[in-house]
Amino acid sequence: MHHSTNKELILAIMVGTAGISLLVLWYQKVRKPRTAMNLRTFFSLGNTFDSTTLQDKTHNGQGTAAIFQRRQLQILDKLNELLANMEELKEEIRFLKETIPKLEEYIQDELGGKITVHRISPQHRARKRRATAVQNSATSNSSEEAESEGGYITANTDTEEQSFSVPKPFNTEIEDLKLDILLQKADHLRMTQSGKMESFELLCEHKEKFKDEIEFVWRFARAYGDMFELSTNTWEKKHYANIGKTLGEKAITRAPLNGHCHMWYAVLCGCVSQFEGLQNKINYGHHFKEHLDIAIQLLPEEPFLYYLNGRYCYTVSKLSWIEKKMATTLFGKIPSSTVQEALRNFLKVEEIHPGYSLLNYMYLAKCYVDLEENQNAWKFCNLALSLPTVTKEDKEAQTEVKAIIKSLKRSWEAESHLGASISFASY
Repeated sequence: MHHSTNKELILAIMVGTAGISLLVLWYQKVRKPRTAMNLRTFFSLGNTFDSTTLQDKTHNGQGTAAIFQRRQLQILDKLNELLANMEELKEEIRFLKETIPKLEEYIQDELGGKITVHRISPQHRARKRRATAVQNSATSNSSEEAESEGGYITANTDTEEQSFSVPKPFNTEIEDLKLDILLQKADHLRMTQSGKMESFELLCEHKEKFKDEIEFVWRFARAYGDMFELSTNTWEKKHYANIGKTLGEKAITRAPLNGHCHMWYAVLCGCVSQFEGLQNKINYGHHFKEHLDIAIQLLPEEPFLYYLNGRYCYTVSKLSWIEKKMATTLFGKIPSSTVQEALRNFLKVEEIHPGYSLLNYMYLAKCYVDLEENQNAWKFCNLALSLPTVTKEDKEAQTEVKAIIKSLKRSWEAESHLGASISFASY
């Protein structure tokens, strides 16, 4: 573990201990005097009953009815005391539930308002790395300056309960670009993996100026999708996916006939679905397919759309019976597709853009393996290995392609061995 990690761990423990201490102090300060449950009395019930039993046995002169009646009264008294203590305990718990949410306010009051806690969004961290001329004094803004997610915000999404203060750093290097120049530059930057982060930062710097331009909005949504792919932190991926989806919703609402808006909204629905339960996954799957079909109608020559549609068809063709049953129960219909339909989409990608991607070749090989067309599967495996690996997905696809090749070789060896055995037996 690195030295900085140790320091962060120690600091977290100290802050946690201080918080608990302040909670106890505040609770003792503001709570009304109450009679706490006497645990000794509670745990001594059994001893009391035992001693009463012994005493009763020594008074053999008393009638059995009187002894029984007195013991009943004692038991009732103890039960009443126990019930009273339980009610007091319930009241204490209710009081804690009501007061704990106010702990942050109390801590700030106790410390004279000297502590301000900000959680900075991943978007700001990216911008901060780019802004070399940022002054520390310029990084503290009021909460009123924080942006809202509908306007490319970092605060309170439907899946996030925390809000993020996004300071606006002073950067003298920000270039004031016209819209068409900005869009061309952003498109050019994202052609490489290393440029996607820079493209995102560039759009962040101009979001206030062009936030109402639809060509800017869908590209900004796309950039959030890029950041989702680049990030390795689960929380950050969820953050990027939700903001991107919100931008996508804004885009398709304002420009329902723009195919790029529908395409990137569909992609971001797929991103968000990764953090949802089965019911919401199926729901987002329907949104994905609906907007993907619209995008294909509006952009019939876009290979990426056919690749996405092929992946959808292939995934649906592999759904288990229980998953299909769940979809029927929730939506009244079963999503249906076949490997042949997936294959047609992947072949369409190759028709429009030969050598489009390593992933497309991998899925072509998988489809042909499923259809037991091993010669075609071998062909596309070799084509896949001829392409360079650029992204993490490319590397994973390359590994899977090599596994398919090994499987095909084993299959051919088994067939040749069987053929040789049959020929030998015929003699």
